[in-house]
Amino acid sequence: MPDLVIRQVDHLLAERIRAFAKAREWSLNEVLLHALRRGLGVAENGQQAENSVDADELAMLAGPWDATEQAVFHETVQALSTARGDALLPVAREA
Repeated sequence: MPDLVIRQVDHLLAERIRAFAKAREWSLNEVLLHALRRGLGVAENGQQAENSVDADELAMLAGPWDATEQAVFHETVQALSTARGDALLPVAREA
């Protein structure tokens, strides 16, 4: 398997990764692989993963949300899951 290097990780993101690893007793590599698989919709076995959000994981990283915040988040996730991939790309500027 290829190795990848991630550069220019901001301090907040690095701290969240470390906190997640510590809470789960995982290595940093395990956390990053988990996040990449979930974010890209790939299951542990390499198959397409079901799009689901683990509320416990989010609460651990960002703190608990109230009902309004949860509703907005779930609505956004639903909208993104049905959007065409190319519709999410930035529009190229003409020179």
